[in-house]
Amino acid sequence: MHDSKPLLIVMNASREYGNRIASHVAEEVIPHEERGFEDGEHKIRPLASVRNQNVFVIDSLHADAKLSVNDKLCRLLFLIGALHDASAGRVIAVVPYLCYARKDRKTKPRDPVTTRYVARMFEAVGTDHLLTMDVHNLAAFQNAFGSTTTDHLEAMHLFVDHFSALNSDDELAVISPDVGGVKRAELFRQALQHKTGRQITMGFLQKQRSEGIVTTGAFVGDVKDRTVIIIDDLISSGTTLCRAATACRANGAKTIYAAATHSMFSSNAESILSASAFDRIVVTDTVPPWRLSNEFIASKLDIVDTTPLFASAIQCINWGESIIQLQT
Repeated sequence: MHDSKPLLIVMNASREYGNRIASHVAEEVIPHEERGFEDGEHKIRPLASVRNQNVFVIDSLHADAKLSVNDKLCRLLFLIGALHDASAGRVIAVVPYLCYARKDRKTKPRDPVTTRYVARMFEAVGTDHLLTMDVHNLAAFQNAFGSTTTDHLEAMHLFVDHFSALNSDDELAVISPDVGGVKRAELFRQALQHKTGRQITMGFLQKQRSEGIVTTGAFVGDVKDRTVIIIDDLISSGTTLCRAATACRANGAKTIYAAATHSMFSSNAESILSASAFDRIVVTDTVPPWRLSNEFIASKLDIVDTTPLFASAIQCINWGESIIQLQT
């Protein structure tokens, strides 16, 4: 049990998101310096004492218009090392989106397992604990870390709250866009069914991916005249979700929603999704949709706030309490 309030540091690239977390924790963000040099190198340090304190460093590790994911990762790691050198008691990395989590196994000869290498980097600089949300493969994430302990949050119940408020009498169906996501979709279906008290069907689309080429297989599930929710962990180009939406529409779906935690949205995502069968797309704010136009965001996108959940998790970790209660 730690008897001091948490100290929060928000990396500059995640300032707006981190400040919202801080407002829920009712704590001020302590100042830090991120100083760049002409050759592209930089230094980073806390500007207040952190001795013997729990320090939570907030940064979502995605690319944006100014910094690459590698820039952000490097800056975060350097700050964690500096905090330990400044005698911080524990350093907790709060990483709403964890980079490189999709490359969690070898799929080709001599492939890297980048998830594990990133975990080793966090451990090398002395990260005591890491908190993240909806990694691509939970087992691979948990097995990648050794000396650094981890907590994993899920956006599922945030989506359950969102979709349970739908003003619709249509029957519902939950669809996974591929076989690998069936377990995630089924857990969401069960939680939504419990919340709404309505019977909800389940389905999935078969697909294969090789050398970046996706081949669509059979569609399994009953979606005729139903409101369909296609759920995944992230959206990049949107191709996978659009294939599932097209299959649902062809099988008689009435209304189609997409739900994904991390809105990565590649440069061609807007054109792909604009031509899709989706009525609305629901994402969280772990990654801002900075590549999308304001017009598309207003017409197609609903964004769910994750900052209260992260704030509650930070308080639980600081006071030595379980976060399991936050996941139900």
